[in-house]
Amino acid sequence: MNDSIFSSVDNYIARLLNPADDALAKTEASIEAENIPPISVSANQGKFLQLLALLCNAKKILEIGTLGGYSTIWMAKALPKDGKLITLELDQHHADVAQRNIRNAGLAAQVEIRTGKAIDLLPKLAAEGAGPFDMIFIDADKPPYVEYFEWALKLSRPGTLIVADNVIRDGKVLDPDCTDPMVKGARRFNEMLAANTAVTATILQTVGTKEHDGMALAVVK
Repeated sequence: MNDSIFSSVDNYIARLLNPADDALAKTEASIEAENIPPISVSANQGKFLQLLALLCNAKKILEIGTLGGYSTIWMAKALPKDGKLITLELDQHHADVAQRNIRNAGLAAQVEIRTGKAIDLLPKLAAEGAGPFDMIFIDADKPPYVEYFEWALKLSRPGTLIVADNVIRDGKVLDPDCTDPMVKGARRFNEMLAANTAVTATILQTVGTKEHDGMALAVVK
């Protein structure tokens, strides 16, 4: 079985259950037009995040890594009218594009973008009492994933769901000698998660249009 079948099945599921609405389609187009890296979650992964937010009955969501706002929009659509999503983005250009996309989706009142290094912004969120969040999605640079997770715990409550994307890296995490900093960051994160007694966690392998990767899911005890 080759990778093409995974992409074909992914597209089949998306056509049946997760067709992109106008706002999401325009968001995808803007990401390409603005030369933003094409590393957003897939439509099926976006819908999965939305379902997780609904299952959490999430009213407050934190996202680490906005990019063009594609995953942001999927999750924000699960919020009640008085809900709030705070998303952190390093790149000002990405944040500006995401802001336009979020506004176009009619979600500007519920979504707040903060720009800067997440590792600097997270302590500020904690200091201002922005938490606890009901759901936290980590999808940013991999080397500091452990530190992001530690801050996520500080911004959580018992029952908070923490999701971390891209933790399998096409299976490269199996190679302890891999020098890729993204892979090393994912391995470090996975090993921390296995030893962390503050959460109940697992990792789901993902295949499809985004090839072979994985999402970690952790519920705070």
